[in-house]
Amino acid sequence: MKHTVAVDRLKPGVFISLGEMRWLDHPFLLNRFRLSSSEQIKVLRSLGLKTVEWDPARSTAQPLPETAHPAAEEVDFSSAVLNSMLDAKRQRTERVRGQREGLARCERLFEQETTGVSDILRDLGSRPNESYGRAKTTIGRLIGPLLDAQSVAVHLVNMKVKEPGLAFHAMNVTVLSLLLGKSARLSEEEMRFLGLGAMFHDIGKIDVPTRVLRNAQRTSAEEQFYQAHVGYGIKHASAINDLPVPVKNVIACHHERWDGSGFPNRLAGPKIPRLARIAAIANRYDNLCNPFDLKLAKTPAEAVAFMFKHEKAHYDPELLQIFVKAIGVYPPGSFVSLSDGSIGLVVETNSSELLQPLIMLYDPSVPRNEALLLDLREAETTIEAAISPAKLPLEVVEYLAPRGRIDYYIDGTR
Repeated sequence: MKHTVAVDRLKPGVFISLGEMRWLDHPFLLNRFRLSSSEQIKVLRSLGLKTVEWDPARSTAQPLPETAHPAAEEVDFSSAVLNSMLDAKRQRTERVRGQREGLARCERLFEQETTGVSDILRDLGSRPNESYGRAKTTIGRLIGPLLDAQSVAVHLVNMKVKEPGLAFHAMNVTVLSLLLGKSARLSEEEMRFLGLGAMFHDIGKIDVPTRVLRNAQRTSAEEQFYQAHVGYGIKHASAINDLPVPVKNVIACHHERWDGSGFPNRLAGPKIPRLARIAAIANRYDNLCNPFDLKLAKTPAEAVAFMFKHEKAHYDPELLQIFVKAIGVYPPGSFVSLSDGSIGLVVETNSSELLQPLIMLYDPSVPRNEALLLDLREAETTIEAAISPAKLPLEVVEYLAPRGRIDYYIDGTR
């Protein structure tokens, strides 16, 4: 049930909604917010509003009684307060435009790099050394921005494809591994070894039948066949001249577990090469978010929670903590509900404030290519919960993630 109140009865602490008013038609950061000053009430009057909707549940104060509200006062439409707010909003709009262009640039770069990775993996069997050379060049392009950027952003945008293939998984694991490696302060040489190992970690799967790879309920014999992909990968890697040992170790050990329950050699703890421990975390996270059977897919926030709650013993505890800090409690790609009732998509994390990421807000009155990007460090609203996209209306999902895929990319240009 909607509640309306006269603007003259408002006071700080009342949570209001500007209804159908377009975001660009007023100077406030959001269409729904809790009043924090009498100046904001003056601005509402200057906009010609007589009444607004208000939410008793989200308010920390009640409106003034009808008999007690002050007489209407003359408002200066060119007041310094209104002009200042409009100027601030214009400046913010320009900043958001730059952020949006950065996101679009990341999407294009991701697609280009993924196409290149697909070609590298396709040609690895017939032209191993040539493919290895191209892989080193690709990793060099990915590492450069990672090492130079002041603020590294991981952009998970859009929904999953039905047939992502090994190239998408390889790209995802590579980028996530490099992100974790950078946060773990690896040297540049270690980063290159890690990137190559992550790109090639599943090359042995080309020798495993698709029906085995996609079967979530494998028989004992099928599971042995599946686990053999590690050995097949090492065989393919042996065809590459002078492949560094750390790269081979990522291929050989990315399924080993900290508690010794992994395969193929049941290595445990520090006996597992550190780069392989990093790739193992990235590999598992992507497999949880992007399984072959999309009905089993977890949201990014669910994947992080699952790894911590049910699989914590499988991973190097220090690296797992670093990973969560790097991608956030609500990783990019998480659909979230906010305390003001809005729905949004996390597009970038703030490593210093894990609960206050950058959000793309759903607002059907704003064209998608002009969608508001809200930094929660600048807003009073907070995240209430992560939401499965399956529980959201289709128009909301299509607005926030229209391209139908989850992408990752490291953007070091901002």
